[in-house]
Amino acid sequence: MAGDGQMSAPLSGLRVVDLTRYLAGAYTTMILGDLGAEILKIENPEGGDGSREVGPFVNGVSTYFLSVNRGKKSIAVDLKHPAGREIVLDLIATADVVVENFVPGTVDRLGIGFEDSKKRNARVIYASCSGFGQTGPFAEKRAFDMLIQGMAGTISITGEPDRPPVRVGFSIGDIAAAQFLATGILAALHRRDRDGKAQRVEVGMLDCQLALLENAFSRYLNAGEKPQREGRRHPVATPMQVIATQDGYMCLAVGNDQQWHRFCVALQRPELAEDARFLTNKDRTRNRDQLENLLVEILVTRPTDDWVALLERHGVPAGPVNTIDRVARHPQVVARDMIVALEHPRTGRFRVVNTPIRIEGRSARPSIAAPDLGEHTEDVLKNVLHLADERIAQLLAQRAVAPASAEQD
Repeated sequence: MAGDGQMSAPLSGLRVVDLTRYLAGAYTTMILGDLGAEILKIENPEGGDGSREVGPFVNGVSTYFLSVNRGKKSIAVDLKHPAGREIVLDLIATADVVVENFVPGTVDRLGIGFEDSKKRNARVIYASCSGFGQTGPFAEKRAFDMLIQGMAGTISITGEPDRPPVRVGFSIGDIAAAQFLATGILAALHRRDRDGKAQRVEVGMLDCQLALLENAFSRYLNAGEKPQREGRRHPVATPMQVIATQDGYMCLAVGNDQQWHRFCVALQRPELAEDARFLTNKDRTRNRDQLENLLVEILVTRPTDDWVALLERHGVPAGPVNTIDRVARHPQVVARDMIVALEHPRTGRFRVVNTPIRIEGRSARPSIAAPDLGEHTEDVLKNVLHLADERIAQLLAQRAVAPASAEQD
């Protein structure tokens, strides 16, 4: 079932019917696709996945869509058309996994929910991602990454103490949900190997954010601490923070008293290690304003790269605050093959971040760019469902499905 060149990948032979849109769902199926699964992406013939309209664009193609839909096959199907619904159920009958991220209740109303799917495929893994999960008073509310970051408390502890709270700089609400859902799917597949039964897997983005905030909640639930914005500082370890240098900023990660002593030696300020205000981590955290003022005076005398090299020689964890352009060129990123190029018929060479998963030292790297809307409609109808040309022509005429249509900006 998997595409050419993927037969040695861990999930080769696995077929996924992808009913997702935007980021959380698309990222889930991207993970499975990068590992070798065949992803049949079902899209609305009228515009497709909404992320196709999100810029920036290269030759009319959304870079956002391209980044998380590589390696998938696009089938344009009208889910509200009876024949379209039947096409989807017929595909589900051939699949191992279905993934959707509609508002709870939507797929049931469309007739393609878990119960409908299970009647067609007694071994199907049906995975759902939503803002708040399938149960509870907020279940049917819509959610976006920004809202989830705010409601979960993530934004409340992000930013400087004396400034307004800020959003985490990437879509951590969506991506966390995707990673948890992909893990749940793999667990359900393993269980199905034992009992042969269909499984329902679901995650809520809010739940997933709470799971990532484990330390903040543990401090509140068990020690009564209400976590606050710490800005550049770690809440309980000092000095573990972003700090200014001569030419920018660096990250210090002095995690224990032994590293603190080595740090002071590296700064040629061994007396700081014996200063009563800074003897232990608890002392340093209590007096961190005074400590930071002293350290800034020292660290602004040399550039970041010099300090990082010096501290590494003394066994003190430190690193630069890189901008994205520097990260893309970093020798470790290059050595790990974390930026890879794909060929797209309209954008040409298009670069994406590789999967970080290595199995037996090898990366299950993507090899095919994201599809145009409906690019694989006729191919899938013919070669997966084995429909005759006459039936395919009839479905196209009924507008239950749509052929390939290259989007324009």
